[in-house]
Amino acid sequence: MRMQLMLRITGCWLACLAISAAGADHTIPAADTERASLLATLRAVGPNGVGHREAAQAWKALSGANATDLPEILKGFDGANPLAANWIRAAVDAIAERHLQRGGKLPTAELEKFVLDRSHDSRARRLAYEWLLRVDASAADRLIPQMLDDPGWEFRRDAVERLLRQAAELLEAKRSPEAVAIYRQALDAARERDQIDLIAQRLRSLGEKVDLARQLGYLMRWKIIGPFDDVGGKGFDAVYPPELEIRFDAQYEGKTGTVGWKDFVCQDDYGTVDLNRGLVEIKEAAGYATTEFISDRERKVLFRLTSDNAVKVWLNGALVASYKIYHGGTQPDQYQDSAVLRPGRNVILVKVCQNELKQDWARAWDFRLRIVDLDGKPVLSGDEGRK
Repeated sequence: MRMQLMLRITGCWLACLAISAAGADHTIPAADTERASLLATLRAVGPNGVGHREAAQAWKALSGANATDLPEILKGFDGANPLAANWIRAAVDAIAERHLQRGGKLPTAELEKFVLDRSHDSRARRLAYEWLLRVDASAADRLIPQMLDDPGWEFRRDAVERLLRQAAELLEAKRSPEAVAIYRQALDAARERDQIDLIAQRLRSLGEKVDLARQLGYLMRWKIIGPFDDVGGKGFDAVYPPELEIRFDAQYEGKTGTVGWKDFVCQDDYGTVDLNRGLVEIKEAAGYATTEFISDRERKVLFRLTSDNAVKVWLNGALVASYKIYHGGTQPDQYQDSAVLRPGRNVILVKVCQNELKQDWARAWDFRLRIVDLDGKPVLSGDEGRK
């Protein structure tokens, strides 16, 4: 929260500086070595005011660069921290605004080339695109259709939105089969939950089947066990047998008697593992769920977790996520944690703790978990086709 506030304050201050610089008359040539040095100073800023005094001086000098330098300055975003990116963005804005106010032209061909180069930071590519649109509205028609698989979420979202408009026009023209094909294409490309939900709704209204859980990458088949004791929240840190061994033929002493593993298959589109339904509805309890995930190779992924309860997640015995937060909301993907799948069999274990509150809004004892790659694309278990 502190970092977000700092970014907002810095962003507002830099926006004011950019407006001021846009009207200033201090254009200077930016030689490669000088530009690199100024960018290095901006990239060195950090929290708690580290490097900000030097950055202010470097920003002033860099903001006087020529518009032809914009593509090279935009490259400064690559690998930059959020605070440094704010400084560089303000310099780009000041240069472009000043140049346009004087009746100059932006290097549109070079900026368009930069936008299409996916090796660069998505923030920089988006900024270049926004300035392109200022001077050439037709850029959207040329560029956005190419962005369906773009790593930049804003570009991908725009491309999907474009397909949605196209499909709606086809429906209006009574060309349903073509609209369905476009919706399918949009669904394959979409990464944002609201767009995915909308596409699924429209496909289903046209009589099409949609496996939304698979589309989103939710894990649907589990084995669950519990309840164990969580009186006073002690169960969150207590080490119960499932954390020491996973033996599906074993039985243990639980909160209300002997407990053993049970099969559980999620019933909704979003992979809700409901322990109230699968075990027993009870307060001040801890429950566990486990599943196997088959990976074709070692790969870095994100575990995207949603729960209104206190939760822990392990992958192959290593703790991936730990959130001792009771009833903190259920917004989609509220927790996102990095993990590395190993080739072949991976074992995922989730612990879900329910507290003592008995109000209706505190009833839920569940979680949802999906696995995506670093670009947000769902990663499916290799045995998915046999289930």
